[in-house]
Amino acid sequence: MSGGARVAGGGGADAGRDILQLMTGLFPICRSITGDGLRETLSILKRDIPLEIREVPSGTRVFDWTVPKEWNIRDAYVLDPRGKKVIDFRRSNLHVVSYSIPVRKTMPLAELKGHLHSLPDHPDWIPYRTSYYREDWGFCLRHTDLLALEGGDYEVVIDASLAEGSLTYGELVLEGRTKDEILISAHACHPSLANDNLSGVGLATLLAGELAKAPRAFSYRFLFIPGTIGAITWLARNEKTAQRIKSGLVLAGLGDPGHLTYKNSRRGDAPIDRAAAHVLGQVSPPGRIVGFSPYGYDERQYCSPGFNLPVGRISRTPFGEYPEYHTSADDLEFISAASLGDSFEKILRILDVLEQDGTFLNLNPKGEPQLGKRGLYSKAGTEEMALLWVLNLSDGGHSLLDIAERSGLRFDSIKKAAGKLAEAGLLAEKAAGGTGR
Repeated sequence: MSGGARVAGGGGADAGRDILQLMTGLFPICRSITGDGLRETLSILKRDIPLEIREVPSGTRVFDWTVPKEWNIRDAYVLDPRGKKVIDFRRSNLHVVSYSIPVRKTMPLAELKGHLHSLPDHPDWIPYRTSYYREDWGFCLRHTDLLALEGGDYEVVIDASLAEGSLTYGELVLEGRTKDEILISAHACHPSLANDNLSGVGLATLLAGELAKAPRAFSYRFLFIPGTIGAITWLARNEKTAQRIKSGLVLAGLGDPGHLTYKNSRRGDAPIDRAAAHVLGQVSPPGRIVGFSPYGYDERQYCSPGFNLPVGRISRTPFGEYPEYHTSADDLEFISAASLGDSFEKILRILDVLEQDGTFLNLNPKGEPQLGKRGLYSKAGTEEMALLWVLNLSDGGHSLLDIAERSGLRFDSIKKAAGKLAEAGLLAEKAAGGTGR
């Protein structure tokens, strides 16, 4: 039989709890696109999976980009005219605009307000803001707290550094039977934001551990990278390696209560696109399939025209479609072990389709073979229909996924039927290789 060992084995509920536990430990860390918070996060992941941690020096040219200076922050706060700490980085790392330059000065409230960010529509939430590629500084706070600020002079301190250093990312390769690869990518640069994208980081970690347990047809490459610049850096350093990627998933926003959404790769009909559409079309309620666009997470880098890799993105509610996105409301209370576990189980099913697909030949193609005398006849309609569909379309030109799509039956039912027919001598594999190749 084609493909590797089955990778979809249930256990979603347990996995969800394990992912949530990992995320709980990672949540307080102040991550950014460079710096010690990102390194600390990757070091914790390395306790569970054999991650290789890479460092790329600041100033390195990566296509049209340059690896930025490294940013680290130790403390930040704002004192009001009475000396009361009205903004405190140590209470929430979202209070500081990520990549803020060092500041230590006193200024009137009118001047300070030019550096303050809040959400009038959600006055009790702290927004998340960045200034990665421009030297600036700022604070984020609840709008209710902004309205309560009194006139006078405020002491502003951002104890941070922006200096030559490096960009850090984590990489793990699980070797399979072939050199053909499936890419799993998660951005690990956000601070205390649970769904976006600590859920992707946690799920990718558990996924790597699960896939390592059994032989695989494909090799799997896991990347834990800072968003945008991390993917561009990896591609610039691995142009030849990238050619081995036959399917890929960007994991993001996988713990919220919404239903699953898959964003197609630029190709639109790549094996990963078809596998995701099939699996999400078979669940209840069905998942949503959206077309490719050159905006979003790192799929837009992998799908850039110079690479055009078959990489899609899987999420629950897509970014920007839930109000908690990029705010302090995206906390550990916003996500659930149940949603994380469901995402984990569905992703394993998608990968299982890629692993298990193959093309077969009906060895008794003239007329319908008698199933009863071979012990294959069953009054269970779905099982019998799966057998008949596999026999009819196994002409060497249809893969098992082709048959599942055309019949409307689940891939695992089609795969099971093919196995029974092969054992009965009615079916033979035409060639090794699954839909991910």
